[in-house]
Amino acid sequence: MNILILTGKFGMGHWSAAQSLRQQLLGSRPGASVEVVDFPAYALPNLSGVLYKCFNLLVTHGRHIFNMYYRITGKGHPDVHPPFEGVFMERLTQLLSRQRPDVVIATHPLCAQLVSRLKEKAGEGMSVNTEDGALLDLPLITCVTDVSTHPEWINRNTDCYLVPSGEIRRSMAERGVDPRLVCVTGIPVRDEFRHLPRHSEGKKRELLIMGGGLGLLPKDTAFYEALDRIPNTHTTIITGRNRRLYKRLCGRWENIQVEGYVGRVWDYMAKADLIVSKPGGITLFEAIFARVPVLTWPATLQNERNNARWMVEKGIGWVASSENCAGEIQEILLDKGCLSSAAYHMECLRRQLQAGTLNRMMDVVAGEGGILV
Repeated sequence: MNILILTGKFGMGHWSAAQSLRQQLLGSRPGASVEVVDFPAYALPNLSGVLYKCFNLLVTHGRHIFNMYYRITGKGHPDVHPPFEGVFMERLTQLLSRQRPDVVIATHPLCAQLVSRLKEKAGEGMSVNTEDGALLDLPLITCVTDVSTHPEWINRNTDCYLVPSGEIRRSMAERGVDPRLVCVTGIPVRDEFRHLPRHSEGKKRELLIMGGGLGLLPKDTAFYEALDRIPNTHTTIITGRNRRLYKRLCGRWENIQVEGYVGRVWDYMAKADLIVSKPGGITLFEAIFARVPVLTWPATLQNERNNARWMVEKGIGWVASSENCAGEIQEILLDKGCLSSAAYHMECLRRQLQAGTLNRMMDVVAGEGGILV
Protein backbone atom coordinates (compact mmCIF):
# COMPACT_ATOMS: atom_id res chain seq x y z
CA MET A 1 0.00 0.00 0.00
CA ASN A 2 1.22 3.49 -0.92
CA ILE A 3 0.19 6.02 1.75
CA LEU A 4 0.70 9.78 1.43
CA ILE A 5 0.45 11.96 4.54
CA LEU A 6 -0.04 15.66 3.84
CA THR A 7 0.68 18.21 6.54
CA GLY A 8 2.04 21.69 7.19
CA LYS A 9 4.38 23.27 9.73
CA PHE A 10 1.95 25.92 10.98
CA GLY A 11 3.01 25.01 14.49
CA MET A 12 4.83 21.71 14.88
CA GLY A 13 1.85 19.75 16.18
CA HIS A 14 0.54 18.89 12.71
CA TRP A 15 4.00 17.74 11.61
CA SER A 16 4.47 15.70 14.78
CA ALA A 17 1.10 13.96 14.30
CA ALA A 18 2.05 13.11 10.72
CA GLN A 19 5.36 11.58 11.79
CA SER A 20 3.63 9.59 14.53
CA LEU A 21 1.10 8.22 12.06
CA ARG A 22 3.93 7.24 9.73
CA GLN A 23 5.65 5.37 12.56
CA GLN A 24 2.44 3.52 13.48
CA LEU A 25 1.66 2.59 9.88
CA LEU A 26 5.15 1.32 9.12
CA GLY A 27 5.10 -0.69 12.34
CA SER A 28 1.80 -2.38 11.53
CA ARG A 29 2.25 -2.61 7.75
CA PRO A 30 5.93 -3.38 7.10
CA GLY A 31 5.46 -3.60 3.33
CA ALA A 32 3.76 -0.22 3.03
CA SER A 33 5.28 2.92 1.57
CA VAL A 34 4.47 5.91 3.79
CA GLU A 35 5.66 9.40 2.86
CA VAL A 36 5.08 12.62 4.78
CA VAL A 37 4.95 15.81 2.68
CA ASP A 38 5.00 19.35 4.03
CA PHE A 39 2.53 20.49 1.41
CA PRO A 40 2.91 24.30 1.69
CA ALA A 41 6.69 23.83 1.27
CA TYR A 42 6.08 21.56 -1.72
CA ALA A 43 3.56 23.89 -3.35
CA LEU A 44 5.33 27.18 -2.58
CA PRO A 45 9.02 26.31 -2.11
CA ASN A 46 10.14 29.94 -2.26
CA LEU A 47 7.40 31.34 -0.02
CA SER A 48 6.63 28.69 2.59
CA GLY A 49 9.41 29.85 4.91
CA VAL A 50 7.94 33.36 4.92
CA LEU A 51 4.43 31.96 5.49
CA TYR A 52 5.59 29.95 8.48
CA LYS A 53 7.45 32.92 9.98
CA CYS A 54 4.35 35.08 9.56
CA PHE A 55 2.25 32.42 11.27
CA ASN A 56 4.69 32.25 14.21
CA LEU A 57 4.52 36.03 14.55
CA LEU A 58 0.73 35.89 14.41
CA VAL A 59 0.37 33.37 17.24
CA THR A 60 3.00 35.08 19.42
CA HIS A 61 2.23 38.77 18.81
CA GLY A 62 -1.14 38.89 17.02
CA ARG A 63 -3.21 36.45 19.05
CA HIS A 64 -6.31 38.65 19.01
CA ILE A 65 -6.30 38.57 15.19
CA PHE A 66 -5.91 34.78 15.18
CA ASN A 67 -8.73 34.36 17.69
CA MET A 68 -11.05 36.71 15.80
CA TYR A 69 -10.47 34.75 12.59
CA TYR A 70 -10.98 31.47 14.44
CA ARG A 71 -14.30 32.63 15.91
CA ILE A 72 -15.61 34.07 12.65
CA THR A 73 -14.76 30.98 10.61
CA GLY A 74 -16.08 28.79 13.42
CA LYS A 75 -19.56 30.06 12.69
CA GLY A 76 -19.31 29.10 9.03
CA HIS A 77 -20.18 25.95 7.16
CA PRO A 78 -18.11 22.90 6.25
CA ASP A 79 -16.19 22.75 2.96
CA VAL A 80 -14.19 25.91 3.47
CA HIS A 81 -12.45 27.26 0.35
CA PRO A 82 -8.79 27.80 1.27
CA PRO A 83 -6.80 30.83 0.07
CA PHE A 84 -4.63 30.48 -3.05
CA GLU A 85 -6.78 27.53 -3.99
CA GLY A 86 -5.87 27.58 -7.67
CA VAL A 87 -2.11 27.36 -7.12
CA PHE A 88 -2.46 24.73 -4.41
CA MET A 89 -4.84 22.62 -6.49
CA GLU A 90 -2.46 22.60 -9.45
CA ARG A 91 0.47 21.53 -7.30
CA LEU A 92 -1.65 18.94 -5.48
CA THR A 93 -2.69 17.40 -8.79
CA GLN A 94 0.97 17.18 -9.81
CA LEU A 95 1.93 15.58 -6.50
CA LEU A 96 -0.83 12.98 -6.65
CA SER A 97 -0.09 12.20 -10.27
CA ARG A 98 3.55 11.56 -9.39
CA GLN A 99 2.99 9.68 -6.11
CA ARG A 100 -0.15 7.75 -7.11
CA PRO A 101 -1.08 6.97 -3.48
CA ASP A 102 -3.71 4.46 -2.43
CA VAL A 103 -4.73 6.62 0.55
CA VAL A 104 -4.18 10.25 1.57
CA ILE A 105 -4.10 11.23 5.24
CA ALA A 106 -4.25 14.94 6.12
CA THR A 107 -3.09 16.21 9.52
CA HIS A 108 -3.66 19.87 8.64
CA PRO A 109 -7.07 21.31 7.69
CA LEU A 110 -5.68 23.10 4.63
CA CYS A 111 -4.52 19.79 3.16
CA ALA A 112 -7.85 18.12 3.91
CA GLN A 113 -9.74 21.00 2.28
CA LEU A 114 -7.64 20.83 -0.88
CA VAL A 115 -7.98 17.08 -1.36
CA SER A 116 -11.71 17.30 -0.69
CA ARG A 117 -12.08 20.10 -3.23
CA LEU A 118 -10.19 18.11 -5.85
CA LYS A 119 -12.42 15.11 -5.24
CA GLU A 120 -15.47 17.34 -5.53
CA LYS A 121 -14.35 18.62 -8.92
CA ALA A 122 -13.87 15.07 -10.08
CA GLY A 123 -17.40 14.11 -9.08
CA GLU A 124 -17.42 10.61 -7.67
CA GLY A 125 -13.92 9.70 -6.61
CA MET A 126 -10.83 11.56 -7.66
CA SER A 127 -9.53 12.07 -11.18
CA VAL A 128 -5.78 12.35 -11.60
CA ASN A 129 -4.15 12.60 -15.01
CA THR A 130 -1.51 9.91 -14.68
CA GLU A 131 0.64 8.74 -17.55
CA ASP A 132 -1.86 6.09 -18.55
CA GLY A 133 -4.84 8.39 -18.03
CA ALA A 134 -6.28 6.19 -15.32
CA LEU A 135 -9.01 7.47 -13.02
CA LEU A 136 -8.15 6.99 -9.34
CA ASP A 137 -10.64 6.80 -6.49
CA LEU A 138 -8.63 8.17 -3.63
CA PRO A 139 -9.76 7.78 0.03
CA LEU A 140 -9.20 10.84 2.22
CA ILE A 141 -8.59 10.46 5.95
CA THR A 142 -8.52 13.58 8.11
CA CYS A 143 -6.66 13.47 11.42
CA VAL A 144 -7.89 16.22 13.78
CA THR A 145 -5.03 17.52 15.95
CA ASP A 146 -7.02 19.67 18.40
CA VAL A 147 -9.92 18.85 20.70
CA SER A 148 -12.15 20.80 18.34
CA THR A 149 -14.87 20.47 15.71
CA HIS A 150 -14.02 23.72 13.96
CA PRO A 151 -15.59 23.69 10.46
CA GLU A 152 -12.16 23.90 8.82
CA TRP A 153 -11.68 20.21 9.69
CA ILE A 154 -14.98 19.04 8.18
CA ASN A 155 -15.15 18.41 4.45
CA ARG A 156 -17.83 16.70 2.41
CA ASN A 157 -15.51 14.30 0.59
CA THR A 158 -13.73 12.89 3.63
CA ASP A 159 -13.90 9.10 3.96
CA CYS A 160 -12.78 8.88 7.58
CA TYR A 161 -11.98 11.15 10.51
CA LEU A 162 -9.52 10.35 13.29
CA VAL A 163 -10.56 12.42 16.33
CA PRO A 164 -9.22 12.91 19.87
CA SER A 165 -12.31 12.06 21.92
CA GLY A 166 -15.85 10.76 22.01
CA GLU A 167 -17.09 14.30 22.60
CA ILE A 168 -15.63 15.37 19.27
CA ARG A 169 -17.25 12.39 17.55
CA ARG A 170 -20.66 13.39 18.93
CA SER A 171 -20.10 17.05 18.07
CA MET A 172 -19.21 16.12 14.49
CA ALA A 173 -22.41 14.10 14.26
CA GLU A 174 -24.33 17.22 15.33
CA ARG A 175 -22.63 19.05 12.46
CA GLY A 176 -23.88 16.46 9.99
CA VAL A 177 -20.93 14.07 9.80
CA ASP A 178 -21.90 10.39 9.63
CA PRO A 179 -20.64 8.98 12.97
CA ARG A 180 -19.71 5.74 11.20
CA LEU A 181 -16.91 7.72 9.53
CA VAL A 182 -15.43 8.97 12.81
CA CYS A 183 -12.86 6.95 14.79
CA VAL A 184 -11.83 7.94 18.31
CA THR A 185 -8.08 7.34 18.26
CA GLY A 186 -6.73 10.21 20.33
CA ILE A 187 -4.24 12.56 18.74
CA PRO A 188 -1.39 10.47 17.28
CA VAL A 189 1.76 10.28 19.37
CA ARG A 190 4.92 8.29 18.91
CA ASP A 191 4.98 4.68 20.09
CA GLU A 192 7.58 5.59 22.70
CA PHE A 193 4.87 7.48 24.64
CA ARG A 194 2.41 4.60 24.33
CA HIS A 195 4.80 2.08 25.89
CA LEU A 196 6.65 4.35 28.28
CA PRO A 197 7.88 2.76 31.53
CA ARG A 198 7.63 5.03 34.54
CA HIS A 199 10.96 5.78 36.27
CA SER A 200 11.32 7.12 39.77
CA GLU A 201 14.92 8.18 40.24
CA GLY A 202 16.08 9.46 43.59
CA LYS A 203 13.99 11.01 46.32
CA LYS A 204 13.31 14.36 44.68
CA ARG A 205 10.11 15.19 42.85
CA GLU A 206 10.59 15.82 39.13
CA LEU A 207 9.03 18.84 37.44
CA LEU A 208 9.13 19.15 33.63
CA ILE A 209 8.48 22.52 31.98
CA MET A 210 8.17 22.70 28.20
CA GLY A 211 7.84 25.68 25.90
CA GLY A 212 7.14 23.85 22.66
CA GLY A 213 9.24 24.20 19.54
CA LEU A 214 9.28 28.00 19.85
CA GLY A 215 10.27 27.92 23.52
CA LEU A 216 7.37 30.10 24.67
CA LEU A 217 8.08 30.34 28.39
CA PRO A 218 7.70 33.00 31.12
CA LYS A 219 10.17 35.87 30.89
CA ASP A 220 10.09 36.90 34.55
CA THR A 221 13.26 35.78 36.36
CA ALA A 222 11.31 35.70 39.64
CA PHE A 223 9.33 32.71 38.31
CA TYR A 224 12.48 30.62 37.90
CA GLU A 225 13.87 31.76 41.25
CA ALA A 226 10.64 30.57 42.89
CA LEU A 227 10.89 27.22 41.10
CA ASP A 228 14.42 26.75 42.43
CA ARG A 229 13.10 27.18 45.98
CA ILE A 230 10.38 24.47 45.77
CA PRO A 231 11.38 21.94 48.45
CA ASN A 232 12.84 18.61 47.41
CA THR A 233 12.15 19.22 43.70
CA HIS A 234 14.34 19.01 40.60
CA THR A 235 13.11 21.01 37.60
CA THR A 236 13.93 20.40 33.94
CA ILE A 237 13.13 23.22 31.50
CA ILE A 238 13.06 22.50 27.75
CA THR A 239 13.43 25.71 25.77
CA GLY A 240 13.08 24.20 22.29
CA ARG A 241 14.65 26.30 19.57
CA ASN A 242 14.64 29.46 21.69
CA ARG A 243 18.41 29.81 21.96
CA ARG A 244 18.19 33.23 23.59
CA LEU A 245 16.13 31.87 26.48
CA TYR A 246 18.39 28.83 26.79
CA LYS A 247 21.48 31.00 27.19
CA ARG A 248 19.68 33.24 29.67
CA LEU A 249 18.53 30.40 31.96
CA CYS A 250 21.23 27.74 31.66
CA GLY A 251 23.42 27.17 34.71
CA ARG A 252 21.90 29.86 36.93
CA TRP A 253 20.12 27.77 39.57
CA GLU A 254 21.09 24.72 41.59
CA ASN A 255 17.82 22.81 41.22
CA ILE A 256 17.02 23.72 37.60
CA GLN A 257 18.38 21.87 34.56
CA VAL A 258 17.92 23.64 31.22
CA GLU A 259 17.78 21.82 27.88
CA GLY A 260 17.40 23.21 24.37
CA TYR A 261 15.70 21.27 21.60
CA VAL A 262 15.44 17.58 22.52
CA GLY A 263 14.43 14.74 20.23
CA ARG A 264 13.57 12.21 22.94
CA VAL A 265 11.17 14.18 25.12
CA TRP A 266 9.60 10.91 26.29
CA ASP A 267 12.74 10.23 28.33
CA TYR A 268 12.01 13.36 30.35
CA MET A 269 8.30 12.56 30.68
CA ALA A 270 9.14 9.09 32.01
CA LYS A 271 10.72 10.70 35.10
CA ALA A 272 8.27 13.57 35.58
CA ASP A 273 5.67 13.91 38.34
CA LEU A 274 4.12 17.00 36.71
CA ILE A 275 4.35 18.73 33.33
CA VAL A 276 3.88 22.47 32.88
CA SER A 277 3.25 23.57 29.31
CA LYS A 278 0.88 25.33 26.97
CA PRO A 279 -2.26 23.28 26.18
CA GLY A 280 -1.31 22.03 22.73
CA GLY A 281 -3.22 18.97 21.53
CA ILE A 282 -0.10 16.88 20.88
CA THR A 283 1.40 17.70 24.28
CA LEU A 284 -1.81 16.74 26.08
CA PHE A 285 -1.98 13.33 24.44
CA GLU A 286 1.72 12.68 24.92
CA ALA A 287 1.11 13.36 28.60
CA ILE A 288 -1.99 11.11 28.64
CA PHE A 289 -0.08 8.15 27.22
CA ALA A 290 2.86 8.89 29.53
CA ARG A 291 0.38 9.19 32.46
CA VAL A 292 1.85 12.50 33.70
CA PRO A 293 -0.59 15.16 34.98
CA VAL A 294 -0.45 18.57 33.31
CA LEU A 295 -0.64 22.16 34.52
CA THR A 296 -1.05 24.57 31.62
CA TRP A 297 -0.54 28.27 31.43
CA PRO A 298 -3.64 30.32 30.62
CA ALA A 299 -4.32 29.70 26.93
CA THR A 300 -4.12 32.68 24.60
CA LEU A 301 -5.23 30.97 21.36
CA GLN A 302 -8.85 29.86 21.01
CA ASN A 303 -8.05 26.32 19.87
CA GLU A 304 -5.79 25.87 22.89
CA ARG A 305 -8.53 27.21 25.18
CA ASN A 306 -10.72 24.40 23.85
CA ASN A 307 -7.98 21.90 24.62
CA ALA A 308 -7.55 23.25 28.15
CA ARG A 309 -11.30 23.17 28.83
CA TRP A 310 -11.45 19.50 27.78
CA MET A 311 -8.40 18.70 29.92
CA VAL A 312 -10.01 20.15 33.04
CA GLU A 313 -13.35 18.44 32.33
CA LYS A 314 -11.56 15.09 32.09
CA GLY A 315 -9.75 15.63 35.39
CA ILE A 316 -6.27 15.15 33.92
CA GLY A 317 -4.85 18.59 34.59
CA TRP A 318 -5.28 22.16 35.69
CA VAL A 319 -5.02 25.67 34.24
CA ALA A 320 -2.80 28.10 36.13
CA SER A 321 -4.21 31.47 37.13
CA SER A 322 -1.25 33.30 35.58
CA GLU A 323 2.06 32.75 33.84
CA ASN A 324 4.01 33.18 37.07
CA CYS A 325 2.50 30.12 38.72
CA ALA A 326 5.32 28.73 40.87
CA GLY A 327 3.05 28.74 43.93
CA GLU A 328 0.41 26.66 42.17
CA ILE A 329 3.08 24.27 40.90
CA GLN A 330 4.36 23.73 44.43
CA GLU A 331 0.84 23.18 45.79
CA ILE A 332 0.11 20.48 43.19
CA LEU A 333 3.49 18.76 43.58
CA LEU A 334 3.04 18.49 47.33
CA ASP A 335 -0.46 17.00 47.00
CA LYS A 336 0.03 13.30 46.17
CA GLY A 337 -3.71 12.68 46.14
CA CYS A 338 -4.21 15.37 43.54
CA LEU A 339 -1.51 13.92 41.27
CA SER A 340 -2.75 10.34 41.74
CA SER A 341 -6.31 11.32 40.80
CA ALA A 342 -5.19 13.00 37.58
CA ALA A 343 -2.96 10.02 36.66
CA TYR A 344 -5.91 7.65 37.26
CA HIS A 345 -8.13 9.65 34.90
CA MET A 346 -5.36 9.59 32.29
CA GLU A 347 -5.17 5.81 32.51
CA CYS A 348 -8.95 5.62 32.02
CA LEU A 349 -8.66 7.75 28.88
CA ARG A 350 -5.86 5.56 27.53
CA ARG A 351 -8.07 2.50 27.82
CA GLN A 352 -11.01 4.19 26.09
CA LEU A 353 -9.04 4.86 22.92
CA GLN A 354 -9.86 2.21 20.38
CA ALA A 355 -7.03 -0.28 20.18
CA GLY A 356 -6.15 -1.21 16.63
CA THR A 357 -8.52 1.38 15.14
CA LEU A 358 -5.91 2.81 12.78
CA ASN A 359 -5.21 -0.58 11.23
CA ARG A 360 -8.90 -1.45 10.95
CA MET A 361 -9.64 1.92 9.39
CA MET A 362 -6.88 1.43 6.81
CA ASP A 363 -8.35 -1.95 5.86
CA VAL A 364 -11.75 -0.38 5.31
CA VAL A 365 -10.64 2.56 3.20
CA ALA A 366 -8.43 0.23 1.15
CA GLY A 367 -11.48 -1.91 0.40
CA GLU A 368 -10.18 -4.90 2.35
CA GLY A 369 -13.48 -5.60 4.03
CA GLY A 370 -15.79 -4.55 6.81
CA ILE A 371 -17.41 -1.31 7.84
CA LEU A 372 -15.99 1.29 10.16
CA VAL A 373 -18.21 0.64 13.18
